[in-house]
Amino acid sequence: MQIAVTLTPSVTIRSSSFDSLKTAQSVLCLEVGRDRFRFMVRDERRRGCYLEEYTFSSLLTERPLTDVLPDLFRTHPVLSDGPWQEVRIGINTPSFTLVPKPLFRKEYASSYLALMRGSSLPAHEFAQSYTHDTEGFLSVFNLEHQLVDFFSGSYPLQPLTFIHQTGALIQATADLDRQLLTPHNVWLYFEDEFVSVLYRDKHQLRYCNRFGYKNVQDLAYYLLYVLDEQKLNPDEVTLFLYGEITRFAEAYTELSRFLPKLTFGRTPPGLTLVDEFDELLEHRYLSLYGLTLLEE
Repeated sequence: MQIAVTLTPSVTIRSSSFDSLKTAQSVLCLEVGRDRFRFMVRDERRRGCYLEEYTFSSLLTERPLTDVLPDLFRTHPVLSDGPWQEVRIGINTPSFTLVPKPLFRKEYASSYLALMRGSSLPAHEFAQSYTHDTEGFLSVFNLEHQLVDFFSGSYPLQPLTFIHQTGALIQATADLDRQLLTPHNVWLYFEDEFVSVLYRDKHQLRYCNRFGYKNVQDLAYYLLYVLDEQKLNPDEVTLFLYGEITRFAEAYTELSRFLPKLTFGRTPPGLTLVDEFDELLEHRYLSLYGLTLLEE
């Protein structure tokens, strides 16, 4: 017997402009990971107007997400609302790969992941894909059958879009890159002991990967290696920082020794946020913001 738990958000941004009567013109953006859950509402005026983040304790991370999320969704005034214009679900899992459109075959999707992972997917997972039309490739990632069933049951007969967290970052960096005058731009997205690295050359995505690190020395070594492989000068390239990093973080201190052009990122220009979001650091939620920018 599972005991119901009461989840309290660690971050809450609520605007009085959110209108529950207009969900049919609003997009609900969800981001799901093993140890956290976030959501955001983009209203009928295409503004971000509502955001919450939940962090799961170690006790909860031992339970499947489909055991934890129903307790939250059942009573939440926004998550239980609808119908929505669309529900977009970002999946934060360790397995993903990018496949050029001309080479992609749906029947081989699980094989692409198996090649990347070094092992086949377990029986409770399957390979899901998302097409980045303007980029010319598809992202392929693992997804749990039960998680899809849960969201399908929570939002019946409503459009559901599943995308990997890196896919949302790809969308967000494309929007950011259009406003930049420099041809070579690198984005770093930090979360827990992982960093996602995206590099665009003349607006084209040239590199996208995510790796874990146990200490900041390994982090610095890997980033310098990536820059060298991409033939980028560490003294000249600008690296935009997003996610769980501040000027006081050990990672920032270490990276600034080798990378003089570190800068904290801004909100993507394609997304407008209501005034209540001013209390958040602009660089904090790039992957969640990226969900609001998916091609429609």
